[in-house]
Amino acid sequence: MATAGGAAPLAMDEKARRTRDLLASFYNTDPSAAAGAAAPASLARPSPTAAPASPLDSINSTSFDPDIYMNVLVQQSNLEGLLQRHVKMAAEIKNLDTDLQMLVYENYNKFISATDTIKRMKTNIVGMEANMDQLLAKITSVQSKSDTVNTSLFDKRENIEKLHRTRNLLRKVQFIYDLPTRLNKCIKTEAYADAVSFFTGVKPIFEAYGDTSFQDCKKASEEAMDLVIQHLQAKLYSDSEPIEARAEAVVLLKQLNFPVDNLKSNLLEKLEDCLLNFQNEPTQASIGDISKTFRAYLIIFPDSERRLIELTQALFSNRYESVRENLKKRIPSTDLLAMLRSLWEDATAIDEVIPEAALPAFSLETTRDIIRQHIATVFLHLQSEISEALVRTHSTSNEKLEESQLQTAMEASKIKVSQGCIDLLQEFHHLIDGNIELLVKLRDLIIDWVQEGFQDFFQKLDGHFHVLSGRSKKKSQESTMDSVQIDKVPTVLVLMLAQLCVYIEQTTVPKVTEELASSFFGGGARSYEYGPPFVPGEICRLYRSSGEKFLHHYINMKTQKISKLLNKRFTTPVWIKHKEPREVNMFVDLLLLEINGVVSEVKQILPGIVRRHRHSDSTGSTTSSRSNPMREDMLNRSNTHRARSQFLENHLAKLFEQKMEIFTKVEYTQESVICTVLKLCLKSLQEFVRLQTFNRSGFQQIQLDMEFLKTSLKEFVDDEAAISFLLKEVNNAAHERCLDPIPLEPPILDKLINAKLAKIKEENSNMW
Repeated sequence: MATAGGAAPLAMDEKARRTRDLLASFYNTDPSAAAGAAAPASLARPSPTAAPASPLDSINSTSFDPDIYMNVLVQQSNLEGLLQRHVKMAAEIKNLDTDLQMLVYENYNKFISATDTIKRMKTNIVGMEANMDQLLAKITSVQSKSDTVNTSLFDKRENIEKLHRTRNLLRKVQFIYDLPTRLNKCIKTEAYADAVSFFTGVKPIFEAYGDTSFQDCKKASEEAMDLVIQHLQAKLYSDSEPIEARAEAVVLLKQLNFPVDNLKSNLLEKLEDCLLNFQNEPTQASIGDISKTFRAYLIIFPDSERRLIELTQALFSNRYESVRENLKKRIPSTDLLAMLRSLWEDATAIDEVIPEAALPAFSLETTRDIIRQHIATVFLHLQSEISEALVRTHSTSNEKLEESQLQTAMEASKIKVSQGCIDLLQEFHHLIDGNIELLVKLRDLIIDWVQEGFQDFFQKLDGHFHVLSGRSKKKSQESTMDSVQIDKVPTVLVLMLAQLCVYIEQTTVPKVTEELASSFFGGGARSYEYGPPFVPGEICRLYRSSGEKFLHHYINMKTQKISKLLNKRFTTPVWIKHKEPREVNMFVDLLLLEINGVVSEVKQILPGIVRRHRHSDSTGSTTSSRSNPMREDMLNRSNTHRARSQFLENHLAKLFEQKMEIFTKVEYTQESVICTVLKLCLKSLQEFVRLQTFNRSGFQQIQLDMEFLKTSLKEFVDDEAAISFLLKEVNNAAHERCLDPIPLEPPILDKLINAKLAKIKEENSNMW
């Protein structure tokens, strides 16, 4: 069943194919083509080069041989196969008959329609020959009458043509005689172009017959044309005339063969004056006039192109130079873009007239230099503004500052740095977002310049900070600030610079880096032989190092100042002849006063305590002098020998004590800076003590002073152990340099200290 079902569609396809082949062979007039179309590819006659086809496959070809076909069929098929082939061929014959019958029926209507059409054509052509004969007779009659008319009018036509030629000649003669009058009318109406046209048209006749009958007309016409030439020259030199009218005057003079080359220099001078006025007051309307002027000059004087190119280049060079001068005044980027846009539009307009001047290329190169200069100038102005903000606060450093003045100045400096950088980034946005063709071409370069500018700005600002702090003797070339003398640098300015470096490292540089990454990405127009244009890590390391240097510089300056005062006060008394102590020495009050000044500055500039240094549990000596066993033992001894023996024992005991770390790393906190200054001052005081020789009273005075300092300094620092240790070292140094080191008794020591504290309390109450 499957075989029968699959064979049915194949039989239908074979039937359709043979029907198409029959129709094609029926309508084809070429027997060979019909035979080729009727025979399928599998049954066609094989080509000489192809393999021979089977006789059973050539039944539909023109070379079909029935005898051979039957012989092959009988030899290759059995009886059942012959019967099947018979049934199949009978069915095919029947189908072919049916197909031919249907083909005849389908084309019958076409045959009838063609027959009717032929009948109608025969009917319509019957009376056409008679009509054609009549038409030919009429045409012949018309032609005969036309020839008769032409023959009769031939003489008159010749006469009319002669009269017409005579009339035209008389008109020309009349025009020549009327030419002086016409020229005078043109002069009155200022129609100089018509006058030149009339005269140049008649000029050949005057040259040929001017000495005969047209002599008077020639003379009058030439006089009129002399007047025309005068008027044209006057118009050419008139500044009130537009350039088009002046160019027309030159063209008319050239038509009259008037020498105009000698006018070139005068006209070029006028053009230079026009360009100078345009440079002083450029407007959009005037650039159009300049373009028309150049175009007219090129028409009038074709050989003046080189001079016009020079004038054009000089004009734009001066205008761009004016833009460079404006950059020194710190103009906004929007104003700069407006100038560059105007110059670019003007250059484009002039380039259409004089492309040889290469103004677009010149504008591109010049704009590139101007934008780079603008970016550098903007950074320089920001550096100056930051410097002014820092210096302005301390210009009167000798005067007493208000409580909040330093804090306000510190915040203002931070805002000036941070907001100044943000404002610059916003300005630079205009440069890369502008729709000027120049900026599109320079976008990558501008991005590189901005990044390079920030790198260079932060580096130069750091160098300028070192100049302001007095650490560097080299003046910054870009800075114009000379109000800060290096030898009189306020210490508080150095502290502000230290804190400002921290702010730049931790806040400003990350913010600038983020903005550059989001809005100024791309670039790459420069060569990266030396790395990327902006390296935030390098800037952060630079300011971290500078901040630490400024902080140590501040501490050193304060310490040196206090040490000088202490040295002066400490060396004034004669300690070997010192009287019995009655109160705390004056140098202690001076030290506390200076420490209060440091505290006031530090609290306004540096942040609060971040990490407190408590060493109360350290292994060093932390007990007060009043509870010192050494002092108690010394009080029990009455002679100097036993006291010195006890001192030697004390030194031996120190050899086995654990070393205390006195000087730790300085941090950007109030407590760390104050404590470091105190430690350095006490260490200097210890050295001053070692240079003196004390009697008993002098030693007792030092003992009293150190005990009072131990009580007073508690409110400034939390590292009491280190301060106590240093005070003890000062006391020990005095003990070592004393001839009779007998200390004060505790009651007397307490009495003197309490008296001093009461006096200070009374003074403070009177002040408030």
